[in-house]
This record gives sequence, structure tokens and C-alpha cells, in this order.
Amino acid sequence: MDAFKAGILQRIANAEQDLHRAIEAGDEFLAEVEQSELDDLRRLAAEHGVDTVLERHRTAA
Repeated sequence: MDAFKAGILQRIANAEQDLHRAIEAGDEFLAEVEQSELDDLRRLAAEHGVDTVLERHRTAA
């Protein structure tokens, strides 16, 4: 795995964790911010050919 792919996947995982924490804390504003960040990271990954769904299944296996 190249450095970009590894980095973007790690940033996505971090953003997902931050989003879940914001939701659990009931912080709607922070949840919206984190969701936007996650959407941007997923878009960036897709633009560079990184399939985040496929990679999630690979790392979970």
C-alpha cells in the first residue's frame, strides 16, 4: 500500500471515530463538522482511485 492510500485510509478511520464520538456526546454541530470532513476525505480518496469500502473489508478480514 502506498503512502497516500495508507494516509487517507487512516484519516478516514479517525474521522469516523470522531463522528461517532460527537454523535454519542449529542454534539450536533461537531457531528456535522465531522461528517463534512468524512465526506471530503471519501471524495478525495475516490478521486485518487482508493475504494474505501473495499479497503474496509480487506482490513476487517
